[in-house]
Amino acid sequence: QVQLVESGGGLVQVGESLRLSCAASRSVFSGSTMAWYRQAPGKQRQVVASITSGGNSNYYEDSVKGRFTISRDNAKNTIYLKMNSLKPANTGVYYCNRFIGTYPWGQGTQVTVSS
Repeated sequence: QVQLVESGGGLVQVGESLRLSCAASRSVFSGSTMAWYRQAPGKQRQVVASITSGGNSNYYEDSVKGRFTISRDNAKNTIYLKMNSLKPANTGVYYCNRFIGTYPWGQGTQVTVSS
């Protein structure tokens, strides 16, 4: 059964940090470029960051470069997103999935940055 389980979200103040985690089924994770997506209120889901299967190449949306770090633990079928210096614009529901050929979405984890 395909599963994507995101966790680690919460309500924080501007400038604070969060670390998101996503545990994936091996069928989803193994050999795949994985990504974190954000869906802000009233907007479409968009890619925030991605990481190749070996973890040696990353992509970041321009607005999060230098503040967010994506990583993965292939032994645990888990990816992470460390988010520093959070801003209100980072508010949304965060999901993980494959970068290409997405599987059914998990429930996501809510991140709310309050000013």
